[in-house]
Amino acid sequence: MAEGKSISVVPSDSEVSTQQAADILNVSRPHIVKLLEQGAIPFKKVGSHRRILFEDLIAYNEKFQEVRNEKLKSLAKQAQMLNLGYE
Repeated sequence: MAEGKSISVVPSDSEVSTQQAADILNVSRPHIVKLLEQGAIPFKKVGSHRRILFEDLIAYNEKFQEVRNEKLKSLAKQAQMLNLGYE
Protein backbone atom coordinates (compact mmCIF):
# COMPACT_ATOMS: atom_id res chain seq x y z
CA MET A 1 0.00 0.00 0.00
CA ALA A 2 2.85 2.39 0.78
CA GLU A 3 4.12 1.91 -2.77
CA GLY A 4 0.71 2.64 -4.22
CA LYS A 5 -0.02 -0.99 -5.03
CA SER A 6 -3.41 -2.52 -4.38
CA ILE A 7 -3.96 -5.46 -2.05
CA SER A 8 -6.36 -8.30 -2.71
CA VAL A 9 -7.66 -10.86 -0.25
CA VAL A 10 -7.99 -14.21 -2.01
CA PRO A 11 -9.13 -17.51 -0.47
CA SER A 12 -6.23 -19.98 -0.63
CA ASP A 13 -8.43 -22.62 -2.28
CA SER A 14 -9.46 -20.35 -5.14
CA GLU A 15 -8.36 -21.05 -8.70
CA VAL A 16 -6.78 -18.60 -11.12
CA SER A 17 -6.39 -18.58 -14.89
CA THR A 18 -3.03 -18.56 -16.62
CA GLN A 19 -3.40 -14.83 -17.30
CA GLN A 20 -4.23 -14.10 -13.66
CA ALA A 21 -1.24 -16.21 -12.57
CA ALA A 22 0.99 -14.29 -14.97
CA ASP A 23 -0.29 -10.99 -13.57
CA ILE A 24 0.30 -12.15 -9.98
CA LEU A 25 3.89 -13.28 -10.68
CA ASN A 26 4.56 -10.38 -13.08
CA VAL A 27 5.57 -12.69 -15.94
CA SER A 28 4.10 -13.45 -19.35
CA ARG A 29 1.23 -15.87 -19.85
CA PRO A 30 3.35 -18.05 -22.18
CA HIS A 31 5.95 -18.34 -19.40
CA ILE A 32 3.24 -19.56 -17.00
CA VAL A 33 2.06 -22.12 -19.58
CA LYS A 34 5.67 -23.32 -19.97
CA LEU A 35 6.00 -23.73 -16.18
CA LEU A 36 2.73 -25.67 -16.07
CA GLU A 37 3.74 -27.99 -18.91
CA GLN A 38 7.13 -28.59 -17.22
CA GLY A 39 5.33 -29.60 -14.03
CA ALA A 40 6.76 -26.73 -11.96
CA ILE A 41 3.24 -25.66 -10.91
CA PRO A 42 0.34 -28.11 -10.55
CA PHE A 43 -2.81 -27.33 -12.53
CA LYS A 44 -6.00 -28.87 -13.80
CA LYS A 45 -7.86 -28.45 -17.04
CA VAL A 46 -11.44 -27.29 -17.20
CA GLY A 47 -12.38 -27.88 -20.80
CA SER A 48 -9.50 -26.34 -22.73
CA HIS A 49 -8.62 -23.90 -19.92
CA ARG A 50 -5.87 -24.41 -17.36
CA ARG A 51 -6.70 -23.58 -13.74
CA ILE A 52 -4.13 -23.13 -10.98
CA LEU A 53 -4.82 -23.21 -7.26
CA PHE A 54 -3.81 -19.88 -5.77
CA GLU A 55 -1.97 -21.64 -2.93
CA ASP A 56 0.07 -23.68 -5.46
CA LEU A 57 1.01 -20.48 -7.28
CA ILE A 58 2.14 -18.84 -4.04
CA ALA A 59 4.08 -21.98 -3.02
CA TYR A 60 5.90 -21.94 -6.37
CA ASN A 61 6.73 -18.26 -5.98
CA GLU A 62 8.08 -18.74 -2.45
CA LYS A 63 10.28 -21.65 -3.60
CA PHE A 64 11.48 -19.65 -6.61
CA GLN A 65 12.40 -16.69 -4.38
CA GLU A 66 14.30 -18.96 -1.95
CA VAL A 67 16.36 -20.47 -4.78
CA ARG A 68 16.95 -17.02 -6.26
CA ASN A 69 18.15 -15.62 -2.93
CA GLU A 70 20.53 -18.55 -2.41
CA LYS A 71 22.02 -18.02 -5.87
CA LEU A 72 22.44 -14.30 -5.21
CA LYS A 73 24.19 -15.04 -1.90
CA SER A 74 26.52 -17.44 -3.70
CA LEU A 75 27.33 -14.85 -6.36
CA ALA A 76 28.01 -12.19 -3.72
CA LYS A 77 30.31 -14.59 -1.86
CA GLN A 78 32.22 -15.36 -5.06
CA ALA A 79 32.56 -11.64 -5.80
CA GLN A 80 34.00 -11.05 -2.33
CA MET A 81 36.43 -13.96 -2.71
CA LEU A 82 37.61 -12.53 -6.04
CA ASN A 83 37.96 -9.06 -4.49
CA LEU A 84 35.61 -7.44 -6.98
CA GLY A 85 34.80 -4.57 -4.65
CA TYR A 86 31.49 -5.82 -3.30
CA GLU A 87 31.42 -5.62 0.47
